[in-house]
Amino acid sequence: MSATQRRRVNVHPSDEPGSDDSGILNEGILLLVFESIKWDLQVLCLTASVNRKLRAIAKRLLWRKLCVFRAPCMVAALANGAPNGKIGGGWDALAKLMFFCSGCESTRHFIVSRVIPGHFTRASRFSKTSGRSFLAKKCRGDLLFVSDPCEHPMGDKEDDLGIFRGVFRGFMRSKTRAWLLRRQVPFDERVRCPYCGTRVWSMTAARLVPKSAARRLGSGDRRLEYFVCVNGHLHGACWLVPLSSDEEVCDDREEDVDGDDDDVNEVDGDACSHQTVTNGSTSSLGEDVLGGGPSIYC
Repeated sequence: MSATQRRRVNVHPSDEPGSDDSGILNEGILLLVFESIKWDLQVLCLTASVNRKLRAIAKRLLWRKLCVFRAPCMVAALANGAPNGKIGGGWDALAKLMFFCSGCESTRHFIVSRVIPGHFTRASRFSKTSGRSFLAKKCRGDLLFVSDPCEHPMGDKEDDLGIFRGVFRGFMRSKTRAWLLRRQVPFDERVRCPYCGTRVWSMTAARLVPKSAARRLGSGDRRLEYFVCVNGHLHGACWLVPLSSDEEVCDDREEDVDGDDDDVNEVDGDACSHQTVTNGSTSSLGEDVLGGGPSIYC
Protein backbone atom coordinates (compact mmCIF):
# COMPACT_ATOMS: atom_id res chain seq x y z
CA MET A 1 0.00 0.00 0.00
CA SER A 2 1.43 3.38 -1.01
CA ALA A 3 1.80 6.34 1.35
CA THR A 4 -0.96 8.19 -0.48
CA GLN A 5 -3.36 5.25 -0.07
CA ARG A 6 -2.50 4.98 3.66
CA ARG A 7 -3.27 8.67 4.15
CA ARG A 8 -6.65 8.31 2.40
CA VAL A 9 -7.60 5.33 4.61
CA ASN A 10 -7.04 7.44 7.73
CA VAL A 11 -9.23 10.34 6.52
CA HIS A 12 -12.68 10.42 8.10
CA PRO A 13 -15.52 10.66 5.54
CA SER A 14 -16.74 13.90 7.11
CA ASP A 15 -13.32 15.47 6.39
CA GLU A 16 -13.54 14.86 2.64
CA PRO A 17 -13.91 18.16 0.76
CA GLY A 18 -16.90 16.94 -1.26
CA SER A 19 -18.58 14.87 1.43
CA ASP A 20 -22.28 15.49 2.04
CA ASP A 21 -21.66 14.99 5.79
CA SER A 22 -19.01 17.71 6.05
CA GLY A 23 -19.50 21.01 7.80
CA ILE A 24 -22.58 22.95 6.89
CA LEU A 25 -23.97 20.11 4.73
CA ASN A 26 -24.41 17.94 7.81
CA GLU A 27 -28.15 17.86 8.50
CA GLY A 28 -27.67 17.41 12.22
CA ILE A 29 -25.48 20.50 12.42
CA LEU A 30 -27.93 22.49 10.31
CA LEU A 31 -30.81 21.58 12.60
CA LEU A 32 -28.84 22.63 15.69
CA VAL A 33 -27.86 25.94 14.08
CA PHE A 34 -31.40 26.84 13.05
CA GLU A 35 -32.85 25.75 16.38
CA SER A 36 -30.38 28.05 18.12
CA ILE A 37 -31.50 31.05 16.01
CA LYS A 38 -35.21 30.23 16.37
CA TRP A 39 -35.58 29.27 12.70
CA ASP A 40 -34.79 32.73 11.36
CA LEU A 41 -36.61 33.10 8.04
CA GLN A 42 -34.07 35.33 6.32
CA VAL A 43 -31.16 33.09 7.26
CA LEU A 44 -32.98 30.03 5.88
CA CYS A 45 -33.72 31.87 2.63
CA LEU A 46 -30.04 32.76 2.30
CA THR A 47 -28.95 29.22 3.17
CA ALA A 48 -31.24 27.69 0.55
CA SER A 49 -29.78 30.00 -2.10
CA VAL A 50 -26.12 29.02 -1.54
CA ASN A 51 -26.02 25.94 -3.76
CA ARG A 52 -28.09 23.03 -5.01
CA LYS A 53 -27.17 20.70 -2.14
CA LEU A 54 -28.30 23.15 0.54
CA ARG A 55 -31.39 23.98 -1.48
CA ALA A 56 -32.26 20.27 -1.62
CA ILE A 57 -31.77 19.88 2.16
CA ALA A 58 -33.91 22.94 2.78
CA LYS A 59 -36.66 21.68 0.48
CA ARG A 60 -36.69 18.20 2.03
CA LEU A 61 -36.16 19.06 5.70
CA LEU A 62 -35.56 22.64 6.78
CA TRP A 63 -38.70 24.29 5.40
CA ARG A 64 -40.84 21.67 7.10
CA LYS A 65 -39.08 22.27 10.43
CA LEU A 66 -39.58 26.02 10.07
CA CYS A 67 -43.29 25.59 9.37
CA VAL A 68 -43.71 23.34 12.41
CA PHE A 69 -41.83 25.80 14.63
CA ARG A 70 -43.74 28.88 13.47
CA ALA A 71 -47.26 27.40 13.19
CA PRO A 72 -47.38 24.06 15.03
CA CYS A 73 -51.17 23.82 15.31
CA MET A 74 -51.89 24.69 11.69
CA VAL A 75 -49.21 22.31 10.41
CA ALA A 76 -50.49 19.50 12.64
CA ALA A 77 -53.97 19.95 11.18
CA LEU A 78 -52.72 20.17 7.58
CA ALA A 79 -50.45 17.12 7.89
CA ASN A 80 -53.09 14.98 9.63
CA GLY A 81 -53.77 12.09 7.27
CA ALA A 82 -51.30 13.29 4.66
CA PRO A 83 -49.35 10.38 3.08
CA ASN A 84 -45.79 10.35 4.44
CA GLY A 85 -46.41 13.78 5.96
CA LYS A 86 -46.22 15.45 2.54
CA ILE A 87 -47.95 18.75 1.82
CA GLY A 88 -49.38 19.66 -1.58
CA GLY A 89 -46.87 21.85 -3.40
CA GLY A 90 -44.11 21.12 -0.90
CA TRP A 91 -43.06 22.59 2.43
CA ASP A 92 -41.20 25.44 0.76
CA ALA A 93 -44.43 26.61 -0.89
CA LEU A 94 -46.29 26.38 2.43
CA ALA A 95 -43.55 28.42 4.14
CA LYS A 96 -43.81 31.09 1.46
CA LEU A 97 -47.59 31.18 1.88
CA MET A 98 -47.20 31.66 5.63
CA PHE A 99 -44.89 34.65 5.37
CA PHE A 100 -45.47 36.24 1.95
CA CYS A 101 -48.32 38.49 0.83
CA SER A 102 -48.77 37.74 -2.87
CA GLY A 103 -49.59 41.29 -3.95
CA CYS A 104 -52.31 42.08 -6.46
CA GLU A 105 -52.84 43.07 -10.06
CA SER A 106 -55.98 43.39 -12.16
CA THR A 107 -57.77 40.23 -13.22
CA ARG A 108 -60.85 39.53 -15.28
CA HIS A 109 -63.23 39.98 -12.35
CA PHE A 110 -61.21 42.35 -10.13
CA ILE A 111 -59.74 45.66 -11.30
CA VAL A 112 -57.16 47.70 -9.38
CA SER A 113 -55.77 51.11 -10.27
CA ARG A 114 -52.17 50.03 -9.73
CA VAL A 115 -50.18 46.89 -9.20
CA ILE A 116 -49.39 45.98 -5.58
CA PRO A 117 -46.10 44.04 -5.39
CA GLY A 118 -45.72 41.02 -3.13
CA HIS A 119 -43.86 41.39 0.15
CA PHE A 120 -42.94 39.52 3.31
CA THR A 121 -45.19 40.11 6.30
CA ARG A 122 -44.16 40.66 9.90
CA ALA A 123 -47.03 38.58 11.23
CA SER A 124 -50.13 36.82 9.89
CA ARG A 125 -53.09 35.13 11.51
CA PHE A 126 -54.54 32.00 9.91
CA SER A 127 -57.88 30.55 10.96
CA LYS A 128 -59.97 27.58 9.89
CA THR A 129 -63.01 29.36 11.28
CA SER A 130 -62.35 32.05 8.67
CA GLY A 131 -61.62 29.31 6.13
CA ARG A 132 -65.06 27.83 6.60
CA SER A 133 -66.54 31.18 5.50
CA PHE A 134 -64.87 30.66 2.10
CA LEU A 135 -66.46 27.27 1.49
CA ALA A 136 -69.73 26.88 -0.37
CA LYS A 137 -72.29 24.77 1.51
CA LYS A 138 -71.67 21.84 -0.79
CA CYS A 139 -67.99 21.91 0.20
CA ARG A 140 -68.28 22.50 3.96
CA GLY A 141 -66.61 19.19 4.80
CA ASP A 142 -63.24 20.56 3.60
CA LEU A 143 -60.65 22.04 5.96
CA LEU A 144 -59.28 25.41 4.87
CA PHE A 145 -57.07 27.90 6.71
CA VAL A 146 -57.32 31.54 5.58
CA SER A 147 -55.33 34.55 6.75
CA ASP A 148 -56.65 37.90 7.84
CA PRO A 149 -56.37 40.36 4.93
CA CYS A 150 -53.14 42.31 4.53
CA GLU A 151 -54.34 45.92 4.19
CA HIS A 152 -52.97 48.22 1.48
CA PRO A 153 -54.09 51.89 1.23
CA MET A 154 -54.95 52.76 -2.38
CA GLY A 155 -55.49 56.51 -2.07
CA ASP A 156 -58.03 59.00 -0.79
CA LYS A 157 -60.62 58.22 -3.47
CA GLU A 158 -60.49 54.41 -3.11
CA ASP A 159 -61.19 51.93 -0.37
CA ASP A 160 -58.27 50.04 1.11
CA LEU A 161 -57.28 46.83 -0.62
CA GLY A 162 -57.19 43.60 1.38
CA ILE A 163 -54.98 40.74 0.16
CA PHE A 164 -55.45 37.33 1.72
CA ARG A 165 -54.16 33.78 1.32
CA GLY A 166 -54.90 30.30 2.57
CA VAL A 167 -54.35 26.58 2.21
CA PHE A 168 -56.56 23.46 2.07
CA ARG A 169 -55.82 20.23 3.87
CA GLY A 170 -55.65 17.27 1.49
CA PHE A 171 -56.90 19.24 -1.51
CA MET A 172 -56.60 16.24 -3.84
CA ARG A 173 -59.35 14.53 -1.82
CA SER A 174 -61.42 17.66 -1.16
CA LYS A 175 -65.05 18.32 -2.06
CA THR A 176 -64.01 21.63 -3.61
CA ARG A 177 -61.67 19.99 -6.10
CA ALA A 178 -64.21 17.27 -6.86
CA TRP A 179 -66.86 19.90 -7.61
CA LEU A 180 -64.49 21.84 -9.88
CA LEU A 181 -63.60 18.71 -11.83
CA ARG A 182 -67.16 17.46 -12.03
CA ARG A 183 -68.32 20.79 -13.46
CA GLN A 184 -65.25 20.90 -15.73
CA VAL A 185 -64.39 24.42 -14.61
CA PRO A 186 -61.48 25.65 -16.76
CA PHE A 187 -58.24 27.00 -15.36
CA ASP A 188 -57.71 30.74 -15.44
CA GLU A 189 -55.74 31.62 -18.56
CA ARG A 190 -53.54 34.31 -17.01
CA VAL A 191 -53.12 33.73 -13.29
CA ARG A 192 -50.67 31.29 -11.69
CA CYS A 193 -50.26 30.38 -8.05
CA PRO A 194 -47.77 32.83 -6.47
CA TYR A 195 -46.61 30.10 -4.07
CA CYS A 196 -46.02 27.00 -6.20
CA GLY A 197 -46.42 28.30 -9.76
CA THR A 198 -49.18 25.88 -10.79
CA ARG A 199 -52.43 26.67 -12.58
CA VAL A 200 -55.43 28.02 -10.70
CA TRP A 201 -59.21 28.08 -10.77
CA SER A 202 -61.05 31.35 -10.26
CA MET A 203 -63.63 30.77 -7.56
CA THR A 204 -65.53 33.76 -8.92
CA ALA A 205 -65.76 32.22 -12.39
CA ALA A 206 -66.71 28.89 -10.79
CA ARG A 207 -69.43 30.65 -8.73
CA LEU A 208 -68.05 29.17 -5.52
CA VAL A 209 -67.72 32.44 -3.58
CA PRO A 210 -70.24 32.42 -0.68
CA LYS A 211 -71.49 35.70 0.76
CA SER A 212 -69.97 34.73 4.10
CA ALA A 213 -66.49 35.26 2.59
CA ALA A 214 -67.16 38.96 2.01
CA ARG A 215 -68.59 39.36 5.52
CA ARG A 216 -65.61 37.63 7.07
CA LEU A 217 -63.18 39.89 5.22
CA GLY A 218 -65.10 43.09 5.90
CA SER A 219 -65.84 43.56 2.22
CA GLY A 220 -68.96 43.89 0.10
CA ASP A 221 -70.70 41.37 -2.12
CA ARG A 222 -69.02 41.01 -5.53
CA ARG A 223 -66.07 43.09 -4.31
CA LEU A 224 -63.60 40.26 -4.01
CA GLU A 225 -61.98 37.52 -6.04
CA TYR A 226 -59.84 34.58 -5.08
CA PHE A 227 -58.14 31.66 -6.75
CA VAL A 228 -57.27 28.10 -5.71
CA CYS A 229 -54.42 26.19 -7.35
CA VAL A 230 -54.14 22.47 -8.02
CA ASN A 231 -52.14 22.08 -4.80
CA GLY A 232 -54.79 23.76 -2.66
CA HIS A 233 -53.16 27.16 -2.15
CA LEU A 234 -55.63 30.05 -2.07
CA HIS A 235 -54.91 33.70 -2.79
CA GLY A 236 -57.14 36.65 -3.48
CA ALA A 237 -58.03 40.29 -2.91
CA CYS A 238 -60.99 42.38 -1.82
CA TRP A 239 -62.06 45.97 -1.27
CA LEU A 240 -62.35 46.66 2.45
CA VAL A 241 -65.39 48.58 3.64
CA PRO A 242 -64.54 51.25 6.25
CA LEU A 243 -66.22 50.23 9.50
CA SER A 244 -67.10 52.24 12.57
CA SER A 245 -66.09 50.88 15.97
CA ASP A 246 -69.56 49.50 16.70
CA GLU A 247 -69.99 47.67 13.37
CA GLU A 248 -69.25 43.96 13.00
CA VAL A 249 -67.64 42.30 10.03
CA CYS A 250 -69.56 39.06 10.11
CA ASP A 251 -71.88 36.84 12.07
CA ASP A 252 -69.90 33.89 13.40
CA ARG A 253 -72.99 32.08 14.62
CA GLU A 254 -74.32 31.68 11.09
CA GLU A 255 -71.01 30.31 9.87
CA ASP A 256 -70.60 27.75 12.64
CA VAL A 257 -73.85 25.83 12.17
CA ASP A 258 -72.73 23.64 9.28
CA GLY A 259 -70.05 21.60 10.99
CA ASP A 260 -67.71 21.13 13.89
CA ASP A 261 -64.38 21.29 12.11
CA ASP A 262 -62.88 23.31 14.96
CA ASP A 263 -63.12 20.28 17.24
CA VAL A 264 -61.48 17.76 14.94
CA ASN A 265 -57.73 18.32 15.19
CA GLU A 266 -56.08 18.73 18.56
CA VAL A 267 -52.50 19.33 19.57
CA ASP A 268 -51.40 18.57 23.14
CA GLY A 269 -55.03 18.25 24.14
CA ASP A 270 -56.19 21.69 22.91
CA ALA A 271 -58.25 22.29 19.79
CA CYS A 272 -55.84 24.30 17.70
CA SER A 273 -58.38 26.70 16.21
CA HIS A 274 -59.66 27.74 19.64
CA GLN A 275 -56.55 29.34 21.09
CA THR A 276 -54.12 32.00 19.99
CA VAL A 277 -51.87 33.54 22.60
CA THR A 278 -50.60 37.02 21.79
CA ASN A 279 -49.03 39.08 24.56
CA GLY A 280 -50.96 37.06 27.12
CA SER A 281 -54.39 37.35 25.47
CA THR A 282 -56.55 34.54 24.09
CA SER A 283 -58.61 34.53 20.91
CA SER A 284 -60.77 32.03 19.02
CA LEU A 285 -59.69 33.25 15.59
CA GLY A 286 -56.70 31.06 14.80
CA GLU A 287 -52.94 30.98 14.99
CA ASP A 288 -50.46 33.83 14.66
CA VAL A 289 -47.51 33.20 12.34
CA LEU A 290 -44.64 35.59 13.04
CA GLY A 291 -42.10 36.38 10.37
CA GLY A 292 -39.33 37.69 12.56
CA GLY A 293 -39.37 35.80 15.85
CA PRO A 294 -40.22 32.47 17.44
CA SER A 295 -43.64 30.96 17.00
CA ILE A 296 -46.49 31.61 19.41
CA TYR A 297 -47.66 28.16 20.43
CA CYS A 298 -51.29 27.30 20.98
